[in-house]
Amino acid sequence: MDRLQIFTPHELRLVLCGEQAPSWTREEVLKYTEPKYGYDRESPGYHRFVNVMSDMTADQRKAFLQFATGCSSLPAGGLANLHPRLTVVRKDEEGSFPSVNTCVHYLKLPDYPTEEMLRERLLGATVEKGFHLN
Repeated sequence: MDRLQIFTPHELRLVLCGEQAPSWTREEVLKYTEPKYGYDRESPGYHRFVNVMSDMTADQRKAFLQFATGCSSLPAGGLANLHPRLTVVRKDEEGSFPSVNTCVHYLKLPDYPTEEMLRERLLGATVEKGFHLN
């Protein structure tokens, strides 16, 4: 316990519990997420996702993280230290909701035609409770 004295209470909480009020910038989302299997860094659908992520409120970010990773907080250092990285892949069912594999931080996201539809479906999925096969 004596060795923990070098940390302030805030630092100790951050190390043990992660960032309780997750925040990120558009640039961080672009840098620390991995578009794959139907999306790449130039895909319009991926950029719509990045825009929606950037515009989320603190509560929406916590709900998204809970949905996508199984934890509502980020590790100390934010998205840069989330391992495995959040991977965004294209789901071929355009009208469906996004789905996830939380253990590997794998978001299956339909290529919605508008940001508004993506926002509605993604935020809707984050508040849905239950286990559904996808």
